[in-house]
Amino acid sequence: MIITYTKTCGFLPEMKCNLAFLGALIWGFQAIWAQNPLIRDQYTADPTARVFNNKLYVYPSHDIMCTEDKGEPGWFCMENYHVFSSKDLTIWKDHGEILHQKDVPWAYDEGYSMWAPDCVEKDGKYYFYFPTKHKDTEGFTIGVAVGNHPEGPFTPQKKPIANVNGIDPNVFIDHDGQAYIYWSGRDIWVAKLKPNMLELASEPSIIANLPKEGHLEGPFMFERSGKYYLTYPHVENKTERLEYAIGDSPMGPFKVTGVIMDESPTGCWTNHHSIVDYNDQWYLFYHHNDLSPDFDKNRSIRADSLSFNTDGLINKVIPTLRGIGVNKASEELQFDRYSAKSADAELHFNNSQNTFQGWNIALKQNDWVQYNAVDFDETYASLTIRVNASLKSQLEIVDASKNTILAAIEIPANTGWLEYKAALPQIANAVYDLRLVLKAGQASIDWIRFMD
Repeated sequence: MIITYTKTCGFLPEMKCNLAFLGALIWGFQAIWAQNPLIRDQYTADPTARVFNNKLYVYPSHDIMCTEDKGEPGWFCMENYHVFSSKDLTIWKDHGEILHQKDVPWAYDEGYSMWAPDCVEKDGKYYFYFPTKHKDTEGFTIGVAVGNHPEGPFTPQKKPIANVNGIDPNVFIDHDGQAYIYWSGRDIWVAKLKPNMLELASEPSIIANLPKEGHLEGPFMFERSGKYYLTYPHVENKTERLEYAIGDSPMGPFKVTGVIMDESPTGCWTNHHSIVDYNDQWYLFYHHNDLSPDFDKNRSIRADSLSFNTDGLINKVIPTLRGIGVNKASEELQFDRYSAKSADAELHFNNSQNTFQGWNIALKQNDWVQYNAVDFDETYASLTIRVNASLKSQLEIVDASKNTILAAIEIPANTGWLEYKAALPQIANAVYDLRLVLKAGQASIDWIRFMD
């Protein structure tokens, strides 16, 4: 039974009315409901994921568009950092800017080179490591900013780490408390850190036995079951893929072992990553140019689940749009971030001139799209769907695991985007893999939300 429908933001026909966004701005942060890419209101890359205080934090770099007076047009342009956090891996909180190049006393103030960072905790202090260009020397070096909380504020040290030249810092603290710093500079380098986390305790050394051909960067170290996994992007063919090597010590030697993720199918040249265990599930964080398909220097961070074989080898991760986290049925379910779809279902930007407005998925008769892990944690009496139906359409909502119909609605033909509301039969409380099947008509779907 049809209840009502309303036009979405009639004064801005191509934009969503997002009260959550407005409320977040009032309180000084933005809560972001996201699948892949995780962040959709800005470009983010090079994500380092860390668990602090039973919450997952992500420290990415921040791509912006270069201009004639800001950076080098056609190249990477990064002037600051944000940090994001989540408890459920679905709702991400933007804590805002935590560091800007102008705040770093030794940084080149026109460098726009705040590249891939990392953050670790030791003895109640949080150490944020970042690379950038030095104002008095050639090339990159690595600095540290210190804070009392994972979201900052962070105070940069007056000088960078001595005797470190390169990019992509990664810090690993072993079980005995010894900290190691890894970075890239043609090769991948490693050194011990002093207990103050600000100075080297050993001479830098090149990690041996890694690929010598093709670009190599972005090291990330983690330990599992007594084995040390050194992971890194490497250009084996034309673009970066994620690879790993295993050793018995944080400093090696390491044996090159396998591939974590293949090259991007769309030709994005870079990939940069981290791997984290959160609530007994491993995850791979990485990036892609989802929101900038024509310019791969503007990237967006993603995440997918990662698993191991019984022998400790990493099972190759296939990138998805659905990503991670369980969505409550009451949240906006972005079906364009699908788990699976029929062959002819098509993905489109809502606004090709402003890709931050996201995507929709266009269905014709018998097309379908599936969105996994939706929690019906209470009884819902109705749904709202943001839809643009050029023909009168019939839509079925199916429990994909049992192939049973949960609801069927009719959508009248319209000439623009509508937020269309329909009554629901009672749906049992459970976590469902939902499949939308267009039985008749032609419709584009942005999102769907269930309501009590």
